Parts: sequence; structure tokens; C-alpha cells
Amino acid sequence: MRLLAYLALAAVLIVLDSRGGWLSQLRERTNVLVQPVWSLAGLPGRIGLQVKDNAATHAQLVAETRQLRNDLLIANARLTRLQTAALDNAQLRELLNAAERNGLDVQLAPILDIDLDPTRQRVVLDAGSDDDVHVGQAVIDAGGLMGQVISTTPAHSTVLLLTDPDHAVPVNVARNGVRLIAYGRGDRLELRDVPLSAGLVVGDEIVTSGLGGRFPAGFPVGTVAELHPDDSHAFLVGQLKPAAQLDRGRDVLLLKSRPWRVPPPPAGEAPATGDSGPDSREPARPASAAPANPAPASTETRR
Repeated sequence: MRLLAYLALAAVLIVLDSRGGWLSQLRERTNVLVQPVWSLAGLPGRIGLQVKDNAATHAQLVAETRQLRNDLLIANARLTRLQTAALDNAQLRELLNAAERNGLDVQLAPILDIDLDPTRQRVVLDAGSDDDVHVGQAVIDAGGLMGQVISTTPAHSTVLLLTDPDHAVPVNVARNGVRLIAYGRGDRLELRDVPLSAGLVVGDEIVTSGLGGRFPAGFPVGTVAELHPDDSHAFLVGQLKPAAQLDRGRDVLLLKSRPWRVPPPPAGEAPATGDSGPDSREPARPASAAPANPAPASTETRR
């Protein structure tokens, strides 16, 4: 009887709920009341899952940051190499353009090493006698004359730069043709014993005269940067800014063709004073590429 009563009550409730829907409203209100309890019961699980996700995200961000930093370093290194290669290519273009403009037969040689002695201005080239490099060969760059080869080995050669204290080169003032001698002074060039009547002024371009046949005539040597009287006030002393970039660059040009030599004067005839062409005569003093000391730079290397 009790079971029948429960069944009857259940049937009545089902009918009432299907017609009035009041049990559905009761269930919704009950769900709202128990929602905090469900949230509180699921809180530990949600906290654990969030901590796990945060740890995984942090580790991923650290790994990505490390990878991005490595990629940035590699990209910067590649960019630096590309910039260096671009500078090298620009210098090579300048060298080859200078040779082409002047119709020179040249040989490209990379600079292997420099002399760290502050009293000497010399560089070592990665080219030697096996590459047809010989003592006395003139060395130039896109700006002008750099120096000459003073010693060779089968694989390497040593170049005496214009600014070495043991080097001197006969030059002309391009504006008026006055002959002078440019001496090396460590980091610059110097014109000594310049006559007051030479008309030399700051800004004059100085070029090789061709006397002695070591260097061809007309190569830029430097520009007059300063003039002042010597101790006797009878002559001027000029400071030259070298035309060649002696302290930079990775390659130089070697003149392969031997420049013309000035023929000696006939017996009983005084040397001519001109030096502008093959018909000129060499002066009494052999000053072509001569060192400041008595020993010729082309035959002896001071160590």
C-alpha cells in the first residue's frame, strides 16, 4: 500500500510538472543555490590546472626568448659580414677602376700583416716571387702611390710605405712643375728645403716626377696641408697629407709593367732640369725612391 501511494504521488507530480512546469523552476533555483558549492569543490582542480599551464607557458616563453636571442646574434653577425664584404667590394671596385682609368697593367695583392713598430711603416703582402712580385715594384691604391716592394719570399713580400722614415721619393708640384723631394715622417710626408721662390701654397697637389725610373710620373703622392719656414728662414718646410689610404684597406695594386727609366746624360753634358717625359735627364743626385739614409731602400731593409 505504501508503494502504491508513492507511485500515485509520483504520477501526480509528473502530471502537474508537465502541465505547470513548477518543478523545472524549482530545479533552476536549486541549481543557483548549489552553484557556489560546485565552484568551491572544483577550485583545487582549476588552480592545479592553471599552475600547470602557467609553468608550461613560462618554459615555452623562455625557450622562445633564448632562440630569438640566438637568431638575433646570428643575424647581426651575418649583417656585419655582409657590410664588411660590401666595403671590400667597394674598395676593389675603386682599385680596379683606378687601374682601368690609367690603363695600368696591375696585379691585385691582399695585405697580410703590418709592422707594429711605430718607427717603421711597412706592410706584408700575401704575394711573393712565385706570383712575379719583385723588389722595387711600385705599390698603389685607388688614391695614389703607397710605396715600393723592398724584399720578397716565394709566398710573401714586404712593402716600404711612403711615410716610412727611410723612404724618400722625387716629386713635382702639379700646378707649376717645381721638383722637390718628399720624405717619410712616420705618419705623414714632408717636403724639405722648399725654395721661397717655388710658389708652393697650401692645397697644392704633389705628384711623382718619374726621376730615376722607380715610379712612373704623375701618380698622386699627397696634398700640401701646412707650410712653415725652417730654422734658417731661408727655405720652407711643407707637410703633406698622403693621397693613398695608407692606414686602411685590405688590398693594394702592384704595377706589373716596369716604368720607364730616365737615360743617363751623355758624356760631357750637364744633366737636364726637366722631368716631365722620357726625354728628360736624371739629376746628379739619384733621388728616386731613395731612403733618407745613404742606403737605398730598394736594396736594403733595415731591421
